[in-house]
Amino acid sequence: MKSDRLLSILLLLQTRGRVPARELAERLEVSPRTVYRDIESLSAAGVPVYAERGRHGGIALLPGFRTDVTGMTTDEARALFVLAAEGAHTSLGLDEALGSALRKVMAALPAPHRPAAELTGRRILVDPDRWMGGPRPSADLDELQSAVFTDLRLRIGYRHSGETRLRTYTVDPYGLVAKAGTWYLVADRRGTPQLFRADRVASATLTDAPVRRRAGVELAEVWQQLRRQVEDRPADVRVTARIRRDRLDLAVRILGGALTGPPRTGDGEGAGNGEGAEAEDGWAVIELAYPVVRAVRQLLQFGDSLEVLDPPEARRVMAEAAAALTAVYAADDTPP
Repeated sequence: MKSDRLLSILLLLQTRGRVPARELAERLEVSPRTVYRDIESLSAAGVPVYAERGRHGGIALLPGFRTDVTGMTTDEARALFVLAAEGAHTSLGLDEALGSALRKVMAALPAPHRPAAELTGRRILVDPDRWMGGPRPSADLDELQSAVFTDLRLRIGYRHSGETRLRTYTVDPYGLVAKAGTWYLVADRRGTPQLFRADRVASATLTDAPVRRRAGVELAEVWQQLRRQVEDRPADVRVTARIRRDRLDLAVRILGGALTGPPRTGDGEGAGNGEGAEAEDGWAVIELAYPVVRAVRQLLQFGDSLEVLDPPEARRVMAEAAAALTAVYAADDTPP
């Protein structure tokens, strides 16, 4: 464990320059006292490392010192060859660079680890796209990448969902995030974090003004904040429905986040506290939560295999939607 920690400290100092002892301690999940003991061990081993006290102090290597570290473990070597989302590299124009980098890493690996790394690359595949996702709108990431890496403000023409006209925004980018095969630009707009789907960015122009990010805030932190806003939206409309047992597995996969608990099947499986409707033979009862009552229209895809039981206003929404569909398909002028 100590040897791994010493190697991690050496790599961090080599890539970051001067690093405060407290930051090293947080990254390595040890105390600052342990970090200072590790620094003494590195120094005793001949590594030119030193510590500076004071407000802007920290731990650093003497200028010009470099070491070629190839002491990877087998698991570390295998981890490098589990490639998640080849599509992400394609979108960024990094396919060739990735292949070249992996060949260099393979050549630098200790000989005993090469077979395991090569076998991992052939036996493990990570595909981030959902089943039957269909073709995705294309996203031009070139200008967005330029803004992210040059630290310049960006002016974008953006089309919101359900709108045809473009809105123009000047934003301060933190970075790009790929989630389930979809790219997002994470940026501040007037000091407030916001998500922009890259495939809805119709135009992107770099400005001459430097980016104005909030001090000390990084991409990962902003992404988590925005993600919580999306996932933790209040769902105050509670809906009870019954669904045929032979469609239950499909419903659980599709409805996922809307479900508030396990289905009640009447055979002891998923039994809750006994409240609400009871499951009948051939049926299961599910409880769902939606932000607005009109969102229950999502359940129309299950046809007559699902019935909304409660609340009454949700049943009315389903009845009105079903009546509208009936009117469309019952038109006399429908072509044969």
